[in-house]
Amino acid sequence: MKSGAERTAILHRSLRVSVAATAGFYPFLYGLQEPTVALYALFAPIALGLLSSIPGSGRQRAEVMLKALPVGLLLVTLGTALAVRTWAAVLGMLVIGFMLAFAAVAGPRPAGAAPGLQLFYILACFPPYAPDTLGLRLAGLTAGVLLLAACERFLLPEPADVSYRESLAEAVAVAGAAARGNSGASPESLREAGARLRFSYLPAAERPAGPGRKDRALAQAGSAARRLLEQLAHLTETGVLPAGGLPCPDTTAPPGRLAGTDPGPDGDAGSGLMLRQVAALCGRMAAALRAGRAGVAGPDRMEEAVRGFQQLRVRQATGPAAEVPPVPVLRRQAALVAVAESARMLEASVRVGLDGTRTAPIPPQGLFWYADAPTAVLWYRRIAGNMTLHSVQFQNAVRIALGLGAARLVAGSLDLAHGFWVLLAVLTLSRTTVGETWTAIRQAVAGTLVGAVAAGALLVGLGGHTVVFAVLLAPGMLVAFALGPLLGIAWAQGLFTLVVATAFAQIAPASWQLAEERIVDVLAGSAVGLLCGLLAWPAGARREVRKAMAGLLRATGPLITGTAAAVTTAPPGSVPPPATLVAFNRLRLAEAAYAQFRSEPAGSTHARADWHAVLIVANHILVGAHWLPRFDLPERALPAGAADRACSTAGRAAATADRLAALCGGERPPPLPPPGPASAPPGGRPLPALVDLELWLDGVAAQLRGLDGVVPGTFRRADGDTAPRGGGDDTARSVPGPGQPGS
Repeated sequence: MKSGAERTAILHRSLRVSVAATAGFYPFLYGLQEPTVALYALFAPIALGLLSSIPGSGRQRAEVMLKALPVGLLLVTLGTALAVRTWAAVLGMLVIGFMLAFAAVAGPRPAGAAPGLQLFYILACFPPYAPDTLGLRLAGLTAGVLLLAACERFLLPEPADVSYRESLAEAVAVAGAAARGNSGASPESLREAGARLRFSYLPAAERPAGPGRKDRALAQAGSAARRLLEQLAHLTETGVLPAGGLPCPDTTAPPGRLAGTDPGPDGDAGSGLMLRQVAALCGRMAAALRAGRAGVAGPDRMEEAVRGFQQLRVRQATGPAAEVPPVPVLRRQAALVAVAESARMLEASVRVGLDGTRTAPIPPQGLFWYADAPTAVLWYRRIAGNMTLHSVQFQNAVRIALGLGAARLVAGSLDLAHGFWVLLAVLTLSRTTVGETWTAIRQAVAGTLVGAVAAGALLVGLGGHTVVFAVLLAPGMLVAFALGPLLGIAWAQGLFTLVVATAFAQIAPASWQLAEERIVDVLAGSAVGLLCGLLAWPAGARREVRKAMAGLLRATGPLITGTAAAVTTAPPGSVPPPATLVAFNRLRLAEAAYAQFRSEPAGSTHARADWHAVLIVANHILVGAHWLPRFDLPERALPAGAADRACSTAGRAAATADRLAALCGGERPPPLPPPGPASAPPGGRPLPALVDLELWLDGVAAQLRGLDGVVPGTFRRADGDTAPRGGGDDTARSVPGPGQPGS
C-alpha cells in the first residue's frame, strides 16, 4: 500500500509527463503536419519521465534530463543508421544495451536514466530505414526532452530531500556531543544516528555512490562517522565514557611537565584531553559540512595528537613498575586511540569530499588512494572492478543486453509490425530473478489482453474520427500514467495499450489489427525476457551474495594474521602491513550484491541470513589492518611469548573467517585450530602495542562468533556442540570488541 506522499508524487509525475508529451505532440502533428517529429516528441517524455526512475528533486531531475539529451541524440543517430540491416541493429542493441545497463556503476542517477535512453535507440533502430528523417527525429527528441525538463522544473516540482552533507553533519554533531559527555545520549540513540547514514535509509539521489572523488570521500566519511558513533556507544554502555565525560587533566602543568598529562588517580594520562580533541574536531567537521567548505587546519593535527598519546603510553608502560597504569586503563586508552583514528579518518575524508579536487597523499594510502588519483583512474577502477562475472551490475547488464538483442532479432526476423513493442516489453518486464520476471509477465499479459480488447473496440467504433482520438489522448495519458503505478503492472500495461492506440490512430489510419499486433509483440517480448531470465542468473543476487560474502571473508582472513605479524614481528617494522586491495574489491562487490539482494523478495532461508553483519566485520578488519601498523609499531621487539600468543589468536580468528567463508559458499568447513594460552605470563608488562592488538583481535573474534547465524542450517562447532543457524536481519548488530567496532 503506497503512502499519501507516494500517491501524490505519482499523480504529479503523471501530470508533468502528460503535459510535456501533449505539448509537443499536438503542435507538431496538427500545426506543422510533421508526424515523425510528433512521434518522437511524444515518446521522449514517456521514456525519461515514466519509463525511467530518475531520483531527486525537480531541479535535479531536469539537470539529469538535459545532460542525457546529447546521449539520446547520439543513440537516435546510431539507431537510424543501423536500421539498414537486422544484424547491424542487433549488434548495436547488444553493445548499447550493455553499456546503458552497466551505467548503474556510475551511481543512481545514470542508472535511473538508462531505461529511457534504451528506448531512444529502440525507437530509431526499426524499419523503415529512413536516414533522411534523422533531422526530424532529432528535432522531436530535443523538443520532448526540453519540454519535460521544463515541466520537471516548474510544474509541481518535487521538493529537494535532505542532502547527504546535512545528514552527515547531524550525525557528526551527535558524535561530538557524546564525546564531550554533555549530550545524555544513550547507546541506542547513538547507534540510531549512525544507522540513518546507511544508504538504504537515504533517498537515492542523495547517496554518494558515484566513482568520483567527492562521492568516494563522502561515502568514506559516512562510514567513519558510523564507526565513531558505534565506538562511542560501546564506550558509553560499558561505563568507559561516563555521562559527564572523562576528566580533563590539568592543562596548566608546571614547566618541564607535558601539559595535559597529569596521570590522575587511576594512572590515566591524557585520555580526557584526547576525548575533548575528538569532540572539538567533530564540532569543526559538522560546521564545515553545513557550510560546504572546510577550514584551514588539516588532519595532521589529530595524527600528531594520537602519536603523542601513544608515546606517552609507551613511556608510562616502560617506566617504574609503580607508575604503570592498570590494564583496564590501558584498555580504555586503546579504545580512545581507535576513536581518535576514526575521527581523523572522518576529518580527512570530509575535507576531500568538500573540496572534490586532487590532494596530496593522505595516510594510510590504502584507504585514501583516491585522494590523489586522476579522475580517469577513478573511473577505470570503478569500471574494471565491476567487469567480472561476480559483479551483479555486470550480470544485470549482460542479461538486459542479451534480452534486448534477442528481441530485436526476433522482431526483425519475423518482420513484426511495431516491433519496438517487443523490445519495450523486455525492457519493462525483465527483473533480476526469473520468479519476479514470471510474475510481472503474467500480470502484463493479462493487462495487455484486456487493454487490447478495449483498444480494438475503440478503433472499430470510432473508425477514422481522428478528432475524437485527439480529444481522448491527453486525459487518457493522465489517467494511465497515474493509475498504472498505483494499481500495478496489469493496469499499467492495459492502460498503456489504450494510450498507444489513440496516439497511433492519429498518426496513420489504424484498425483493430493494431491491438492484435500489440498483443503479439508483448507476448513475443515476454517470451524472450522469460527465456533470458531462465538462462542468465535466474536466482538474481541470492546465490551471488553468498559467493560474494564467502570471497570477502576469505580475503579478510589473511589481513588478521598479516596485521598481527606487522605489529609483533622483530625487529619492529620488518614485516610490511598486509595488502588490502583484494579485500577492498571484494567488499565493494559484496556491498553491491547485498544491495540488490535487499531489493529482491528473498526466500525464508536467505531472509534469515545476516549478510550485513559480514560487511561490518570486514570493514572492521580492513580499517584495523591500516591503523594498527601505523600507530602501534613498538620501538623494540615485544616479548616472544606475548607475540606468539597474539599471532596464535590472530591465526584462530583467520581460521574462523575461512570456516565461515566455506559455510557461505556451501563447502565443508575446515576444523578450527585448538585455542592457545589465554593469560599473560606472571610479571609480564601490558605494553600498549599488545593491548591495542588484543582489543582489536577480541573485537574481530566477537564479531566472527556473531556470524554463526549467517548461513541457514546447522554446523558443528569446535567444542562438538551443534549450533542452530539462522535468525537475524540486516539491522542486527554483531557484538563488537572493546577496541574498534565495525562501521
